Amino acid sequence: MPEMPEVEIIRRYLDTQVAGKTIMNLDIRLPRMIKWPDVEGFRALVTGRTIKSMNRRGKYLLMELDNDSKVVFHLRMTGRLVYEPTGETSDHHARVIFHLQDGASLVYGDTRTLGTIHGLKPQELGMLKGLAEMGPEPLSAEFTAEYLDKTAKQRKVAIKSFLLNQKYIGGIGNIYADEALFLAGIHPLRPANSLTQAECGRLWESVNKVIAAGIADGGTTFRDYQNGEGGKGSHQEHLYVYGRKGEQCRNCGAVIERITVGGRGTHFCPKCQEGE
Repeated sequence: MPEMPEVEIIRRYLDTQVAGKTIMNLDIRLPRMIKWPDVEGFRALVTGRTIKSMNRRGKYLLMELDNDSKVVFHLRMTGRLVYEPTGETSDHHARVIFHLQDGASLVYGDTRTLGTIHGLKPQELGMLKGLAEMGPEPLSAEFTAEYLDKTAKQRKVAIKSFLLNQKYIGGIGNIYADEALFLAGIHPLRPANSLTQAECGRLWESVNKVIAAGIADGGTTFRDYQNGEGGKGSHQEHLYVYGRKGEQCRNCGAVIERITVGGRGTHFCPKCQEGE
């Protein structure tokens, strides 16, 4: 699933390409991808509207329209949003195509069709609870070490599960949670409320560091992630623990292990992250 860095990379590129362009018509090849409103209502909401900008909140992509409505994309596991300057696409899993005024197109493709698309008027923005109730994001002024310490101390869940809960911190997924915990030297099964203030400070710094690195490297591509041009990221070449089960730790040489935390595969170094 694309996480905050990947979605931010997509947003940045698409904003340079589609802002100021009008949506002339839609090719909705798989109607069930449109979760709100119904297909005809969605078509009426966006056709003829000009795209003001592409924004992001956590893992959501927000297409801002000139009527103050938003098209909200959640890519889930295998979704992608790619700008095609010629209007043509070779994506066999293209589900919804936005045809733009200059002959270009914006193609939403999704292999497993787990993603979602919502068309929301201003008064409907609160209906997406995942968006409305999202916590502060890494790299933001609201996400402080003090906030992390205060919020973690109120939760008994494993710190890995805490990091993945979008109500507490927006945008972190499996990859960057594992990486942040490694850099902070914290075992993923540690109860969140057991962390000291100093440990929360280290974790806050590590979260910001791995998110910034992911963005700088153009995102992490293992299988399905594509940026707004259809290309791949390179951050997978610099990961410390995620996806490296059985390999040596880059820091101490111990063998990276994989366990399950809250139903999610979790990678860690048993030496650098000792103690549950």
